[in-house]
Amino acid sequence: MEQYVIKGGRPLEGEVTIAGAKNAALGILAAAVMTDQEVTIENVPNVRDTRVLLQAIQGIGARVRYIDEHTVAICGGTINPNTDLCVDEYIRKIRASYYLLGALLGKYNHSQVALPGGCDIGARPIDLHIKGFEALGAHVDIANGMISVEADELIGSHIYMDVISVGATINVMMAAVMANGKTTIENAAKEPHIVDVANFLNSMGANIKGAGTDVIRIRGVKSLHGTTYSIIPDQIEAGTFMVAAAATRGNVLIKNVIPKHLEATTAKLEEIGCEVEEFDDAVRVRAPHVLHRTHVKTLPYPGYPTDMQPQMAVTLALSNGTSIITESIFENRFKYVAELSRMGAHIRVEGNTAILDGVETFTGANVAAPDLRAGAALVIAALVANDFSTVCDIKYIQRGYEKFDEKLRGLGALIEKVETDKEIQKFKLKVG
Repeated sequence: MEQYVIKGGRPLEGEVTIAGAKNAALGILAAAVMTDQEVTIENVPNVRDTRVLLQAIQGIGARVRYIDEHTVAICGGTINPNTDLCVDEYIRKIRASYYLLGALLGKYNHSQVALPGGCDIGARPIDLHIKGFEALGAHVDIANGMISVEADELIGSHIYMDVISVGATINVMMAAVMANGKTTIENAAKEPHIVDVANFLNSMGANIKGAGTDVIRIRGVKSLHGTTYSIIPDQIEAGTFMVAAAATRGNVLIKNVIPKHLEATTAKLEEIGCEVEEFDDAVRVRAPHVLHRTHVKTLPYPGYPTDMQPQMAVTLALSNGTSIITESIFENRFKYVAELSRMGAHIRVEGNTAILDGVETFTGANVAAPDLRAGAALVIAALVANDFSTVCDIKYIQRGYEKFDEKLRGLGALIEKVETDKEIQKFKLKVG
C-alpha cells in the first residue's frame, strides 16, 4: 500500500507551480461531450479524479486523445445516443460523476449514472440536482443504485436553489444550455470553477450570463461547437501550499495562481501573522514570526473555503493562543482531528466547532488520511513534526493533488512515496 514517509522540522523554501483546478476540470471534461466536434482542453490536472472521469467518458463512446500530460482532446460525436447512456464502473469512485447527468441530459434528453462516490466528509444530497432537472421538464428515477433522467423536451425555467450548491449549479447549468427558452438559476453558487465551466460552455457557443453572481441567466441554443480552452489554476492546491509555508515557518513563492481566488486564505494568514505578497499570477508566503490565534468559519465562496479548513487547522494548532474553527458546510470535516491529536495537537470538537489550543510543535506518528483535504493537512503536520511520520491511505490525496510529494521535495521537504517497510527503513537511513 502506497504511503508517504516524512521527516519533519524543515521550513519549506523555494518556488512551486500550481496545476489546473480539479473542481473546474471535472465539470469542463463532462461538458466537453456536449458537442459532436472535437474539444481541446489545456491545463488539465493529472490527478486520479480526472483520469477516472476521462475513462468514464471513453466508456460511453466518446473519443479521448491525450495530447500531452496536461492537454486532452475529446470528441463526443462518437457517442451513440440510441444506446443506454449508463455510466457506472468508474463513476462510483468519484463524486463528480453526476456532471455527466447534466451534460448528457442537455445533449440527448436522457442519461443514467451510478450514485456517486468520493470522500466521506458528510451528507451531500443530490436533491437540488433533481429539483433543477425536473424544473426543466425531465423525469428523474432512482433505483438499484442508479439515477436515470429523461425528458421528451427540455424547457427553460426559473429555478431557485434552496441551498447554495456548486454541484447542482454546474449540473443544471449544463442541462439548460440547450433547453428551449430561458433559464434563470437563483441563489447559484459563485465559486471560480462555476465561472470557469460557464466560460468554457460559452466558448462552445452557449449563452450564459451572470456566472460568479447569485443569479445565472441562460438562453438555450440549438447546438454547441468545438473549442480550445485552458482551465484556471487550482485555488485549493495553491492555498494548501500557502498554509504549508506558514505552518513550517517557510518562505514559498506559489506560481500560476489567480490571487483574487485566494483572498479568504490570504486574509486569514495575514491575520495570524504571516506576510503575503501578491503578484499578477503568483503569491509569496513568509512566516518569519510566531503565529497568533484566530477564528475561522467556512462559508460558500467568497467566504473561507471548506476545502481549506483542515490545512488551516494544522497551522492554528501551532499558533499562540486558542483558535476556533466553525464548519458550516460538511458535518464530517473533523475526521482528521483524532489523527492530528496523535501528533500532539490539542483539539476538541463540539458539534460543528473545533477548539484548538496552540502547541509549540508536533511529534512524528503513523497516521491515516481520512479524505482528500485532511490527508494534505496531515502531510503538512508531518512536515512540521519532530522525527519521522508516515501517512497512509494516500489514494485520497492523489485524487486531487498532482505530484504532491515531488512538489514538496522541490521546496526542501524530506518526503518519499513508499510501499514497503523496507523502503521506509531505506528512507530513514538516507535522511538520517
